[in-house]
Amino acid sequence: MPRVCQVTGRKTRTGNKVTRRGLAKAKGGVGVKTTGISRRKFKVNLQWKRIWVPELQRYVRVRLSTRALKTIGKNGPFRVLLDAGLIKKPKRTHHLD
Repeated sequence: MPRVCQVTGRKTRTGNKVTRRGLAKAKGGVGVKTTGISRRKFKVNLQWKRIWVPELQRYVRVRLSTRALKTIGKNGPFRVLLDAGLIKKPKRTHHLD
C-alpha cells in the first residue's frame, strides 16, 4: 500500500541532504562550504485510525497524516471525510408514526 494520506493526499517527497563544513563568517570563520549533496526522502507521518462519525452512527477506518488528524479535530469527522470522498451522505428516511 502506498504511503498516502486518504484525506489530504500527502505522500513521500524527495529532496536533498546538504553536508557543510567550516565556521560561519559571522562567527569568525572563513565561511561554510558545501562538501556533499545526497538525495533523501521526506516521509509522511501516517496513522491508521478508527474514527467515530456520529452522523452515520459507525466507525470509519482511515489512514491519515497527523495534519489530517488535526483538521478532523477542528472541522469534525463527517465534514472532512465527506469532502475527501471517503463516506457518503446518509439517506434520509422519514417514518410517519
